[in-house]
Amino acid sequence: DVVVTAGQLTEIDASLSGEFTDMDEFVVQDALKLSRGTEAALLQLRLDSPALMDSISADVMSKAGASDAAGALRLVAGASVQDGKSAVIRGMPDRYVSSQLNGVRLPSADEDKRAVELDQFPAAAIDSIQVSKTFTPDQQGDASGGAVNIRLRGVPAEPWLLRFKIEGSNNSQVTGRSDFLTYRGGGVHAWAKDGGDRAPQDDRLGRSWRGAAGVSRSEAPVDYKYSGAMGGRHQLWDGVDVGGLLSVFYERDSAGFDGGKDDSYWVESPGDPMTPKTSQGTVKEGDFKTSLFDVTQGKQSVQWGLLGTVGLESKHHKVSLSYLYTRTAEDTATLAEDTRGKHYFFPGHEPDDGTTPGHEDPDAAPYLRLETLEYTERSVGSLQLSGQHEFPFARRGFFLGPKIDWVASRSTAEMAQPDKRQFGSLWLPGRIVGPLYLPPTHRQFKPAANFTLGNLQRIWKSIDEESEQYATNLELPFEQWTKTQGSLKFGWFRDDVKRTFDQDTYSNFDDNSSYAGEFGEFWSARFPGEDHPISESLFDVDYQGRQTINAWYAMLDLPLTRTVRAIGGVRFEDTRIGVVNDPEESATWFPPGSVAPTRLNPGDADVNFQQDDALPAVALVYTPFDWVTLRASYSETIARQTFKELTPILQQEFLGGPVFIGNPGLKMSSLRNHDLRLDLTPLEGSLLSVSWFDKDIDGAIEYVQKIASFDYTTAVNYPKGQLSGYELEARQKLGALWEGLDGFALGANGTFIDASVTLPADEAAGFADPSINAPMTKRDMTNAPTHLYNFFTTYELKTIGTQLALFYTVQGDTLVAGAGQANGNFVPSLYAKEFDTLNLSVSQALGPHMRLQFAAKNLTDPTIRAVYRSEYIGDDVTKTSFTRGVDYSLSLTGEIRF
Repeated sequence: DVVVTAGQLTEIDASLSGEFTDMDEFVVQDALKLSRGTEAALLQLRLDSPALMDSISADVMSKAGASDAAGALRLVAGASVQDGKSAVIRGMPDRYVSSQLNGVRLPSADEDKRAVELDQFPAAAIDSIQVSKTFTPDQQGDASGGAVNIRLRGVPAEPWLLRFKIEGSNNSQVTGRSDFLTYRGGGVHAWAKDGGDRAPQDDRLGRSWRGAAGVSRSEAPVDYKYSGAMGGRHQLWDGVDVGGLLSVFYERDSAGFDGGKDDSYWVESPGDPMTPKTSQGTVKEGDFKTSLFDVTQGKQSVQWGLLGTVGLESKHHKVSLSYLYTRTAEDTATLAEDTRGKHYFFPGHEPDDGTTPGHEDPDAAPYLRLETLEYTERSVGSLQLSGQHEFPFARRGFFLGPKIDWVASRSTAEMAQPDKRQFGSLWLPGRIVGPLYLPPTHRQFKPAANFTLGNLQRIWKSIDEESEQYATNLELPFEQWTKTQGSLKFGWFRDDVKRTFDQDTYSNFDDNSSYAGEFGEFWSARFPGEDHPISESLFDVDYQGRQTINAWYAMLDLPLTRTVRAIGGVRFEDTRIGVVNDPEESATWFPPGSVAPTRLNPGDADVNFQQDDALPAVALVYTPFDWVTLRASYSETIARQTFKELTPILQQEFLGGPVFIGNPGLKMSSLRNHDLRLDLTPLEGSLLSVSWFDKDIDGAIEYVQKIASFDYTTAVNYPKGQLSGYELEARQKLGALWEGLDGFALGANGTFIDASVTLPADEAAGFADPSINAPMTKRDMTNAPTHLYNFFTTYELKTIGTQLALFYTVQGDTLVAGAGQANGNFVPSLYAKEFDTLNLSVSQALGPHMRLQFAAKNLTDPTIRAVYRSEYIGDDVTKTSFTRGVDYSLSLTGEIRF
């Protein structure tokens, strides 16, 4: 015992024994600082979400070599990308997928669909991509296939953050070439903004216009990119932080190919093999054209943008203001030459030998040359003000403190296509006619048998779309009888979209000139110096479109027991779509039921569509163990028409090209969705998952070919559509299985899809007609791949900072266009063939703040093919083919946090 006297010190010597206990390493991490862009956070979000959710993190995007949101989406189980831009989830294309930015629905400047072009969002601005595959009432009602939410980088957790990246790259088919396809005056401006050189030359109407008419060759451009970010967080006063982030990015890229194909075939008589499609005459008449094109293309682009975010946070409140702007310019030169048509119908034809077959029939399948110069500018801007608030009120009965979140946004999407040029020529070899020698000659090739139309078109097109969106959600958490927390949620949503479409077309009308020269001499090179007066077309139709969506919902998340949750509710949506046309004086349209064009007067073809929907959703979540989650859900959703699909006017990308006529009677589609998923997380860093899904579609919107005084395409409601399939997913950090494999991770996922639609009675009758004799009552659904595979392996050696990653993806056969008819002949369905992609990245840390990375993308470099396919034609017949080449890049990244 030690006695201590009051007011005095007492010194005592004591010793402690040297015993200790050896414990395993334990890492403490602040959960609030766990970035939503990490794999661990996204896996937890997947398990906690009321919807079936998959995600991809910024780290995985970097390792996989994904340069933008479109490239990253391909890594998600069941996801693919249409035309390299728009999302397809579980085989459901853009109209069934809601694409969002920080939860905000975005406008689109796509002419043909209301799909957000995901290639406009670079990886430098993305924190993660979250894909919800089932509908819950707090989501958009058209999220039938899923909702793709691009989460932007937010305010950093550190007081200061500085990040930069510089990269140089090359393509095996482009870099270093001196014969890169372009044109005089072509290319992209450093800031993706035309300097005015492509403005309409209205002061020269009735005279020849300046500017290249066709392609030329030049040095290939240099590809590079860089990005930078700076931001931080600071404490204003106790418990209140303010922060911000500014990120900028810039990229120049190029692509191209030689040896591409674009061939058109049909079946003229039932049972016959496919033969080249003919136009502007028939084989019997001896004056006709074919479409068996060899294609060369060169493409160069520039993209830049910025992301700015500022925020104010306290323990229970958060308000942030974000602005994203991206701008892209793309310039594409395409050369398409048809020499194979002549050789098909006249085997042994030699243009320099007048004794060979075909010279006696010069107008039968002549050599053709099409040259297209297409410059496009696109931009997206989104200003978003949002807030999240928790009110820690005293408990009232079962209810805890309420939560409110809200967002107000204004977004724009713009597309400008100034001075798109298309030049067509046909070539006749020199020949002797009686005592005369006719030299080789280039003549005008007009896109249609219309002798008032010239062979040069110059088109100005612009699409501007603005969106104002407001949304608020009120959540009332509560504790039920097992002391488990649930919630009652209400919300309101409004999205008001306005679109302006404008097109002006010019051509050398009533011009029947020619040029004497060999086929290797390009008439387009001489054309600008000749006299070819340009006039304005009076057939264009501009329009103003508006779509307004108002929605309200109620949703209950109720724990029935400690292991079972029930989630259900209903969303009420009001859809209004209106189109007001502004026709030029010679514009025509097709009134419903008419097979002949009629003069279009203002107001004749305007559209006013309205529909109200109640969309229920119910789900059960069963969690018998912490590592087992079973989900089952049922929901009802819708799919909307586009402005273009509703307007019954003659719409052409260029005069004489394919014709599309909208259908004012087109209805919205309705869907019934069934989903089941089992997630297992038995070990650290592991996931095993199996999913089944089924979708029944009433009034599926599909495109068909109709026959009037000419063939055209329109949109119709098919009676039924059905899509079902299943997904398998597995990933594991191998260090959890054996310490010797620490740093290794493996993963794979596969999606298998069976999708079909039932044909309308009139279309089925057309295929059963004896002149076609290709009976069918069902076909595959467009844009739904038969399967999707992803495999990856990563390795990280932390001691020296080395990382390796290998990603392999496969997309199965996909229907691009259903079977149709042309001039009374059968045109089989068009399928995109299966293709694969292999990406490799190797990176090395250079000290604590720098990293060097080498990446190779598309190492398999497959031939991208589309084929005609039908049980009535035997083997597949190639429609299009090309290759993309292999991309190599070397980048240096720096990051300082303090």
